Amino acid sequence: MLSTALLSPALAVEPSEKLADPKLEARARAIASELRCLVCQNQSIDDSDAPLAKDLRVIVRERLKDGASDAEVRDYVVARYGDFVLLRPPVKRETLLLWAAPALALIGGVWAIFTAMRRNRRSGAAALTAEERAQLRALGVEPPPSRRDAGEGNGKGDAQPS
Repeated sequence: MLSTALLSPALAVEPSEKLADPKLEARARAIASELRCLVCQNQSIDDSDAPLAKDLRVIVRERLKDGASDAEVRDYVVARYGDFVLLRPPVKRETLLLWAAPALALIGGVWAIFTAMRRNRRSGAAALTAEERAQLRALGVEPPPSRRDAGEGNGKGDAQPS
């Protein structure tokens, strides 16, 4: 029951906010689902319980009751709060960094991994000493071939210490 309550959509819209006309209410919900809660930032104002989100929902409904079109309502909110209020802001010069950020983060992550792998390959693992190889053999484990052995091509490891 708790999961149903938590996952149920639009619990944030209070009954007192709802419009009597179902068509206007549907338009208000559609617009509210496109607007970002400026407090939560990862939710639409339709899903948010924040007081600012409630105020924005009320503004949307009031503008619709006054006869504004969906575009006029969106433009009004954007004029007051900027493109950031849109969950899907338009691609333009001012929002280019916002749109490019995921790609830049991905490229940065790939570069960091590539650099770390290259640095790791250069440093290589430290070679085992003859004593360490003898200890491994005493435990019944065949030590990995050393770089010198790999160059010689026998892959058997160092000779037993005398």
